[in-house]
Parts: sequence; C-alpha cells; structure tokens
Amino acid sequence: MMKALVVDAKWEPKPGYKVSPWENETKKVVCGNAIWKDPALLLKEVDPPKIGDKDLLIRVRRCGVCGSDIHFWERDDQGYMLYPGLTRFPCTIGHEFAGVVEKVGSGVGGFDVGDLVTSEEMIWCGECTPCRDGYPNHCENLEEIGFTIPGAFAEYIGVGSRYCWKLNPILEVVEGEDEALDCGALVEPTSVAYNGIFVRGGGFMPGEDVAIYGAGPIGLAAIALCGAAGAGQIFAFEVKPERRELAKRMGANWVYDPTEVKPSSEVLARTDGRGVALSVEAAGAPQLTVPEMEKSLAINGKIVQIGRAAQRVPMYLESFQVRRAQLLGAQGHSGHGTFHHVISLMASGRVDLRQIITSRFPLDRAAEAIEKASKRVDGKVMVYA
Repeated sequence: MMKALVVDAKWEPKPGYKVSPWENETKKVVCGNAIWKDPALLLKEVDPPKIGDKDLLIRVRRCGVCGSDIHFWERDDQGYMLYPGLTRFPCTIGHEFAGVVEKVGSGVGGFDVGDLVTSEEMIWCGECTPCRDGYPNHCENLEEIGFTIPGAFAEYIGVGSRYCWKLNPILEVVEGEDEALDCGALVEPTSVAYNGIFVRGGGFMPGEDVAIYGAGPIGLAAIALCGAAGAGQIFAFEVKPERRELAKRMGANWVYDPTEVKPSSEVLARTDGRGVALSVEAAGAPQLTVPEMEKSLAINGKIVQIGRAAQRVPMYLESFQVRRAQLLGAQGHSGHGTFHHVISLMASGRVDLRQIITSRFPLDRAAEAIEKASKRVDGKVMVYA
C-alpha cells in the first residue's frame, strides 16, 4: 500500500443538467461543477500502481498544487465543486509533478531506472481524429492524470513512457537533483501558458506589448515566457499584493491591483492609445477581465483564455470587428513540441520559475497544502518527498 491524496464527491446532477449516456456509462463528467457535490479531500492508503509494458513507474518527488486542485475542494453556494471540466471520482489528484524512474516496462526504450522525469497530464489516445489531426489536447478519448485517472499526490505513479520527458538538460545546468526536480514540477504549468501564448495565440512580434490578467502560477509563467520572447511592455493585473511582488520579480514592467485601477485605462495610457497585441486571461474570472481586455485591444490584437471558469462573459463583438481582433481558447499542453521547448527554455536559464515556489509541504500534509493554496497569496505551493 502507499499514501495518496484522494478527492471523492457525491454524484448528484444539478437540477436541469442532462446527464449524457456517455457520462452515465463512463462516470466521467464533462462539466464537474454540474454533477459532483460535497467534495472531500482524504489522505488514504491505496494500492500502488501496476505498470504495463509501455509504462514507467515513477517515485514522485515533487507535485505542485494547481488551481484545478483548489477548485476540486472549493464549493459553490449549492455545495458543488467549482471545477468545470472533465473529472471522474474518487481519484488521486495532482498532476504537476517530477520524480525518479523506479521501474521501466519491458517494451519501453529511451528511459532507465534513476532517470529524473516529468510528464504530460493529458493522456491522449493517438488514434481518434483530433489526435491524428495533430490536436492531442482535444482527444476524444482523453484521460487526465489527477482528474480521471490516478495522479501524483502519491508516493508512486504509473505513466505511459510516451507522455514522459527527461529532465537531463535541466540537471546539467542546475545545482543538483533537488533543483532539477523543482524545475521539473513546474514544466507542466509553464507548458499550459506556452500552449496558450505561442501555440494557440500565435505569439507576438518582439517589442509588442502584452497584458497578463492573474498572477497565479500560470500568469507568472506567462510573464516569464513573454519576457523571454522579447515582449516590449508587460502589464500584470493581480488582486493579491504577494503575487504582485512575484509578477515584478518575473519581469512585469507595470503591475496593478485591478480593484484600484481600470486596467484598460492603464494599458491605453501607457501605450499611447494603441492597446496591447496580446492579453492573457489567467485569472479564471473572464466575466471581469475580458471586458477590460476588449477595451484595450490593439489593431490585430488577441485575447487568449487559459483560466478555467464556469462563467458566461459579456462581449461587444463590434470591438473585435473594428480592431481586427481575435479571442482564442487554450486547453492543455501536449503536442507542438511544447514540453520539449519549455524544458529547453529552463535549461537555457531564460525562464526560471523556481523563485515562485513560496510554500512546501510533505505528502502527509498535502490537504493542508491545497488549503494554503486556496488563499491565493502564494506563487506555487509544492508538495515534496
């Protein structure tokens, strides 16, 4: 047996939500907020993973707390979990992890016992039409580590080798395994930001201005990536003073509390009325942020939605027409060279997110780590072993 942090909840569809035949059959829910009620976090003894021929058994050494993990635990006024996406419970949670390979499946090449690795969270099938078309983040048979299949707030995890990435390039340039593992556990959230900015958003020209709404871990990664890519002015909007300080440390030029200023006015004033080429929604509050982004779109500007929220958003489409603008949805981090590129950026020293780790907890206190992260004053809360 091994220790693991498990989320469980009641299957109780909200009034008016029509459960699909697929959801009934698989017990996987497309919109977690619509079905899972009274979620609970439980540190339990569970069976260790059994691996197949194409899998790696990984001893987890680091696992970061994600906003999704917080949303599993938080509830709306009816008692339903806040997370709006794909879920199946009970499930060991945690997906931003790094560890050491303990066992290699008989059909695996390229990995050895003792390798330091991280992993994608999106377990794409590779066979459905979206996967074959090159869109693994939109796999029709998607499983997600820590959402629908066992995750990494545990002593061990089993993962298909094709989803795993060695941390060797990082290990070669940092001081020891502990620092490499810290970086490795930050690859997944940084890759989510990378996918939004560069894969879905198409990036920006060096020297163009950008705005990041929300300076949690994804927003902080977005600031670092935009700086590495040559952004001109980087604006950051964040309500928590502790995170505003982290935004400055990661390279934001202008950092504001959006409850004290009007974001669009600040952006327009400091860009001579041009607006920004790219706005990133990493706050998970699009009903508040998108209207401000809309008012500060540059000609040909783009808004990328990365934050998750079960919210509808007021938008004035005329703004998008006259500004030749776009709004793009971004999900996941797989494909398009994303993990490889993020690891390379970390190894180069151009992106170093270790300084956003502000709290650490052992696995025995993983539930406490999620509660601490729910205060939204930390950068990254890390569970370690």
